[in-house]
Amino acid sequence: MNRTIREATVKRYYYDSHDQLKAHLHTFVMAYNFARRLKTLKGLTPYEYICKIWTKEPERFNVDPFQHTVGLNT
Repeated sequence: MNRTIREATVKRYYYDSHDQLKAHLHTFVMAYNFARRLKTLKGLTPYEYICKIWTKEPERFNVDPFQHTVGLNT
């Protein structure tokens, strides 16, 4: 995962400040978690996998993962 992040951010773009890097990292990780389908999760995105596990075993979670979606009110 570290190599994936490094190649998608630091090796492709130049940042004038640390805040620009932090903002781009946040955007990249959010896009990765909500869009990238992974073989190890049987074709699900990390977010879809967490929601699937939550529906089966909600006692393992402190908060409902459906409340942490990206959208207009975030």
